[in-house]
Amino acid sequence: MVPIAEPSAGVVTDASTTDVIDGLDYWRTLPIKQQPAWPDPSAVQAASAEIAALPPLVFAGEVDTLRERLAAAARGDAFLLQGGDCAETFAGATADQIRDRVKTILQMAVVLTYGASVPVIKMGRMAGQFAKPRSSDSETRDGVTLPAYRGDIVNGYDFTPESRRADPARLVKGYHTSASTINLIRAFTQGGFADLRQVHSWNRGFASNPANAAYEHLAKEIDKAIRFMEAAGADFDELKRVEFYTSHEGLLMDYERPMTRIDSRTGDPYVLSSHFVWIGERTRDLDGAHVDFLSRVRNPIGVKLGPSTTPDDMLRLIDVLDPDREPGRLTFITRMGAGKIRESLPPLLEAIKGADATPLWVSDPMHGNGLTTPTGYKTRRFEEIMDEVKGFFEAHRAAGTHPGGIHIELTGDDVTECLGGSEHIDEATLATRYESLCDPRLNHMQSLELAFLVAEELAAN
Repeated sequence: MVPIAEPSAGVVTDASTTDVIDGLDYWRTLPIKQQPAWPDPSAVQAASAEIAALPPLVFAGEVDTLRERLAAAARGDAFLLQGGDCAETFAGATADQIRDRVKTILQMAVVLTYGASVPVIKMGRMAGQFAKPRSSDSETRDGVTLPAYRGDIVNGYDFTPESRRADPARLVKGYHTSASTINLIRAFTQGGFADLRQVHSWNRGFASNPANAAYEHLAKEIDKAIRFMEAAGADFDELKRVEFYTSHEGLLMDYERPMTRIDSRTGDPYVLSSHFVWIGERTRDLDGAHVDFLSRVRNPIGVKLGPSTTPDDMLRLIDVLDPDREPGRLTFITRMGAGKIRESLPPLLEAIKGADATPLWVSDPMHGNGLTTPTGYKTRRFEEIMDEVKGFFEAHRAAGTHPGGIHIELTGDDVTECLGGSEHIDEATLATRYESLCDPRLNHMQSLELAFLVAEELAAN
């Protein structure tokens, strides 16, 4: 996220050409998945119309800058760190929780930047990650069947008919919650909180463990380097601010379409709910609505690729989503699983070497490593997450391609949702601070541990 742009630098206007509007709405004629069963279509239309009249949440100029940054990562000249909640909640959009998520990402970025000597693009799964795809449209408990929880922007988590009813008013609340989150992120990242000379203060309030001890040692090294440079006369004004971008899955079309505007500079459409949006494994059908819609906007686009992805699938996605082979346009986010990454990723990397495209490759080591304990907790083993990251780097080293980033579900809180790590979280410990409403997240300490591993892999690459 760059400083707030002036209107001439990319603020957009409403759609004004019939051709553009018709093209943007072609998705309505195609099969679409993972949308809520809204009980009142007129209320949905009214909510979408209200959102369409509200200001954009990000600026087209910022989106263009991010595309340039991602192009550098695809060349091997930078690295993307993307992290945040599995599913944001309205209740969780507090100043403290937003600060701690930003702080954790900043700490991880410091580890990667200093440990691997590589520029790090910082991106949160924040300010819009409210909608979640589900494996079933309904959920049954004790003989009672209700609609599945699809995220706070659609319905509530409480298992009651009233809570699980899809409510279009939540679309508007999602916009306003995202706006307040982005405002706070801007304040943190542009107002001095992210100053590299404050790396020690970012660790305050976190319990001591090996990951934090390693971070403190690294912070002392950074302090020493900065003092040397200051003594040599260096100007550190740029250390006070960082670019920080937002991202979420572009899933809910009754929200994403009204947040799409036409850039006043170029006439191009941008989804301005976020800087970066991705298409999930469940919605990346080549003849589906999501792929068609996002093929028509100027944002950098991500696509999740699971272990069943074939080279032909990948190449056809490139043709649809990146026909001009534009650097920074397309990111492939692999979610293979620790047991499959070394088998499933290499054929894709070999195929890409024979194509005329250079997508950014990012590892999502979370979604392929889920399990459910006998006590009913959805969790992941930290060791398997780490192993998938290692397999991701190994595959790229063997293929001679660039491992360009990681995509992590994390929180700044000391939750107990993923097994293992230096805290040795076991199945009995899960119940002590399990707070996620959807998928388990790495806590602050596990996130730092992962950052040190990734820094080692980058340095060896």
